[in-house]
Amino acid sequence: MINQQITGKNQIVTKDKNKKNNNRKYLIENISSKVFMISASISVISLLLIIGFVFYKGLTPFLFKGYSFIDFLTGTDWLPNSDKFGVAPMIVASIVATMGSLIIGVPIGIFTAAFLAEIAPKPVQKIISPAVELLAGIPSVLYGLFGLAFIVPNIQKLLNLPKGQSLLAVILVLAIMMLPTIISVSQTAIKAVPKAYKEGSLALGASKIETIFKVVLPAAKSGILAAVVLGIGRAIGETMAVILVAGNSPVIPTSIVDSVRPLTTNIALEMGYAYGTHQEMLFATGVVLFMFILILNLVLRKLTSKGEQ
Repeated sequence: MINQQITGKNQIVTKDKNKKNNNRKYLIENISSKVFMISASISVISLLLIIGFVFYKGLTPFLFKGYSFIDFLTGTDWLPNSDKFGVAPMIVASIVATMGSLIIGVPIGIFTAAFLAEIAPKPVQKIISPAVELLAGIPSVLYGLFGLAFIVPNIQKLLNLPKGQSLLAVILVLAIMMLPTIISVSQTAIKAVPKAYKEGSLALGASKIETIFKVVLPAAKSGILAAVVLGIGRAIGETMAVILVAGNSPVIPTSIVDSVRPLTTNIALEMGYAYGTHQEMLFATGVVLFMFILILNLVLRKLTSKGEQ
């Protein structure tokens, strides 16, 4: 009888402990979910505040001051003192510089990623992979200093130019800067290709190089395209490095050795002293740049969804 009473008391104590533990778990679960929700909300609210502020300031001249947004996009003169605001030269410079850097950076990046993922022995990987990671961690201003001290003088000397700060210097610097992004993302995509694909290709008599070009790279196509889009985003949004090597002339380039002023550079150079309409037009330049980035993100999502299908 006494043993039964003791057993019953122990069961009650155990149930109470389990109940307290369950209540504690539910409390921690609820708090954690709320913390996650608050964190996600902060991210979304921050994005909306940034977009709202930039668009409000950037669209004010066109909505309330009678300026034409079409003239702003197609105008070729940027003369704030004369009330002339045209960003066509900056748009052309940004697009041409980005496309030129892609022509150089994409093949090098993809070939390097394929080499690291499929060909390179481990001792070589241990050297190249940290170098690529270190390249990604270098501040952009140091890329600009390298371009100013090495690339610009060599362009000036080799091409016999009055100065080496040019569209070509911008392309070369941006090509180097986008390499870490393209290499790392492409390498991840290539490593994700199932081994059965490679083994099947090799079993059919294909060489290792043929397998890489005809099986592995096509299978990793969506990831590689995503890497390219991210590289474009890095190139089109770069500022500090470009300021040092572009020459910063707000004219439409007619040659690869002309001085240029991309969109980001235009904002960085003049925002410090701009006011009134001039400042609002710089925000409008930011709106144009934001639209480019938005289009890139939409393209990236489209490519990712196609890859999943």
